[in-house]
Amino acid sequence: MGVAAAFTPSARAQAPRLVYLDKLPPLIEREIFFDDPEYAGAQISPDGRHISFLKTHVGQLNIWVKRTQEPLAMARPITADSTRPVTGYFWSQDGKYVLYVQDKAGDENFHLYAVDPTAALAQDAKVPHARDLTPYGAIQAQLAAVPKKTPGQILVALNDRDARKHDLYRIEIATGQRELVFRNDENIISWLVDLSGGLRLVSRVAAGGGGTEVLRVDGDKLTPLFTLTCDLFRSCLPIRFHKDGRRVYVITAGPGDDLTHLALYDLESAEWERVESDPEKQVDFDGAEFSEATDELVATYYVGDRLRIYPKDPQFTKDLKTVAKAVGDGDVHFGRSTRDDRLHIITVTSDVDPAATYLYDRARGKVDLLYRPRPKLPREQLACMQPVRYQARDGLEIPAYLTIPKGVAPKNLAVVILPHGGPWGRDSWGYHGIAQFLANRGYAVLQPNFRGSTGYGQRFLDAGDREWGTGFMQHDLTDGAKWLVQQGVADAKRVAIMGGSYGGYATLAGMAFTPDLYAAGVSIVGPSSIPTLLASVPPYWEAFKRTFDRRVGDPAKPEDLARLEAQSPLYSARNIQAPLLVIQGANDPRVKKTESDQIVIALRELGRAVEYLVAPDEGHGFAGRVNRMAMFAAIEPFLARHLGGRYQESMREEVRSRVAAITVDPATVKLETLATKAAAAPATFNGDAVQPATLRYAQTIQVMGRVVEERSTVTVAAGNLRGSPVWVVAEMSQSQMGAGTDTVFVDRKTLAPLRWTARQGAAHVELAFRGDSVVGSIQAGPQEMPIRVKVQVPVFLDGRSLGLALSTLPPIPGYAASLRTFDLLGGSTREQRLEVTGTERVKIGAGEFDAYKVEVRAADGSPGGGTYWIERDAPRRVLKAELQLPAQTGGGTAKLELVEAK
Repeated sequence: MGVAAAFTPSARAQAPRLVYLDKLPPLIEREIFFDDPEYAGAQISPDGRHISFLKTHVGQLNIWVKRTQEPLAMARPITADSTRPVTGYFWSQDGKYVLYVQDKAGDENFHLYAVDPTAALAQDAKVPHARDLTPYGAIQAQLAAVPKKTPGQILVALNDRDARKHDLYRIEIATGQRELVFRNDENIISWLVDLSGGLRLVSRVAAGGGGTEVLRVDGDKLTPLFTLTCDLFRSCLPIRFHKDGRRVYVITAGPGDDLTHLALYDLESAEWERVESDPEKQVDFDGAEFSEATDELVATYYVGDRLRIYPKDPQFTKDLKTVAKAVGDGDVHFGRSTRDDRLHIITVTSDVDPAATYLYDRARGKVDLLYRPRPKLPREQLACMQPVRYQARDGLEIPAYLTIPKGVAPKNLAVVILPHGGPWGRDSWGYHGIAQFLANRGYAVLQPNFRGSTGYGQRFLDAGDREWGTGFMQHDLTDGAKWLVQQGVADAKRVAIMGGSYGGYATLAGMAFTPDLYAAGVSIVGPSSIPTLLASVPPYWEAFKRTFDRRVGDPAKPEDLARLEAQSPLYSARNIQAPLLVIQGANDPRVKKTESDQIVIALRELGRAVEYLVAPDEGHGFAGRVNRMAMFAAIEPFLARHLGGRYQESMREEVRSRVAAITVDPATVKLETLATKAAAAPATFNGDAVQPATLRYAQTIQVMGRVVEERSTVTVAAGNLRGSPVWVVAEMSQSQMGAGTDTVFVDRKTLAPLRWTARQGAAHVELAFRGDSVVGSIQAGPQEMPIRVKVQVPVFLDGRSLGLALSTLPPIPGYAASLRTFDLLGGSTREQRLEVTGTERVKIGAGEFDAYKVEVRAADGSPGGGTYWIERDAPRRVLKAELQLPAQTGGGTAKLELVEAK
């Protein structure tokens, strides 16, 4: 579809031109807002010899370096990534290396790279060689620490052993050699080293998902110390060791406290010392500044309507006054400094100035401008962002920010409601490119910090629990729009909603649940179905499952599933009346492309006005400069058609062609099949959903012309294996071939097998699953064959234990994942794909039940796998199965049916 066809107005009449457009400042080109900044992300090396920053090179933001005293024009690039921008980097403590992370096409499988900025260039090379310190395939590297005492080493968490869990490694930067520091079998989500670089504390989500458990590291053992009642969404964690090595700074909240505060915990005496909470008693503790030279606490931060800084040190007090006097009004942020604290990178932000960056020389008392990231931005033409408050329908006060287009009175304006993502985050005062862009096009912008937003205390956060869509989180947005109408600011017929991630979901929810309120919507990487969203999150989010269950809901519970479906815009798509623009990255690991596909298909089938953009080389948001400009080149005429604002008609040829390339005709959209869906996402099973049971099955096996009838009893019982809690899945069977037993011990939480024993006549199998190895033997009479196979975990077993695991999957049609099973006869693992394909009513010997179907198929198309029908409601038993037998056993089929359950 071409550009003209893609953006042809829908059947709905085009909105009249806004009457006040002539009063606005000149139209600012979208490239000034959304092209890559000319400079960004400045840092200074710890030794003070170099300043680094991000600047476009080979079409993407890359890292540039200059000597501290050199002008910017003398800087040279040291990376040359041409497909993705570099978004984050840091210096090694000795100043020898710059390290940065990079993924592929937005998949968020970040690798960590090191580059020596002073290295001699290879022949024909334009930049020094960048070494991948984490060359382990589809993994995600997470930086844990950059210790000062071991400047040639860093600590990095990697999930190459198990995609769901990150183990901690110490990596030599010069060689890439790694050493395992701690194997993560405990769902650890945070690591804290002391000032000498030794691992001392770890944290994980507490039972119930409502807090953070902190544990001491004792060799390879963990000792629980305390549980914080506030969770990670409020940054409740140990954040830094005190220089005495005995105490640790912790962000926490005491019993009955609504707001978090900074405290010191003594590891020897177990005593707490309160350091500080918000002097104005408004918001949570936000952050702390420590001296690089002395390791002393020098300042604390809070974010209310604006940033507030509280110095704790006379020198820092002087620093802050010197900087504030030099830069004028704006929020001052102290960035990286040298290890002697002499030189600091300072950024100053305001609502009309994006992060002007300075070099502060403490010894000279000088503040020198390094750069403005967008020097072509006409700051005098930008609009002011005002902190506001409005009352929700239940009387709760909702904080928000309101941006009124410059030059016009706040009366009868077209408005865009712009909810933030997360949803566990918040908007803050300062420069917001999208809000300024929209204001320049003629729209007032309201950015509500709806309940569930962080920073405003425990009660405000908890008030958003399970309140998506049809609940108070969405009501707060609705009430904000209605408040603007009641105040006379908004024209009730010209209100749109737009957002990304959770903001995209809120856009879809606003369109579906309050269809009379909005004239248009723009959903950017927004989920349309909460159950399918929760079923398809990245495997390394497994550690947060308890928190999601508490704050959103657990689709495995029928009562939660019914509510989550009711809160999902997809299931109320018939209510959507206003035009919708949907924008998606094809490689998004958080909100899969299916989430956008399915709402587009639903609206297409209903005959509603829907437009669709899909970037094949993006993930959760558009990072690429041309993709980003193409997205806004599509958004502004869409809003102009439906709200009456203005837009920039011209566009660069590269942007025009990209708009055409990423525009998708809704008529061509199809949902992915089992063969193509979520191939890289491993299935995660929930041992907490298992219940003890005694089940009797009838099975018919057809193989090589023979029919074998078998009866079996399967028991599921809680047990213990070498001190670890397990589920014991034991089967006793009887057929023409004689009696048999099959017992599998599986991990109580993950349902991964730990031990397997089986007997049938003279045959005996004994296997142990130990980390990444399967060891044991197969014995047939006097013959014994040893088994010792390296496997990639997690790995599962075919049979009744697999059926138990499958019964804990979310009963959500469309859920798909990968699965790895151990092939005993082949001595290897098999990659399989599973999908919940639908629901149906089944009638079997044990009765009549509502069931959901799970298809399991070999990834390479070879025989094996089959279909399982699993009880929809608890206790979620396997009701029947139709399985293909592998070729090694002669092929054939097996049909299983539940005849009795206790």
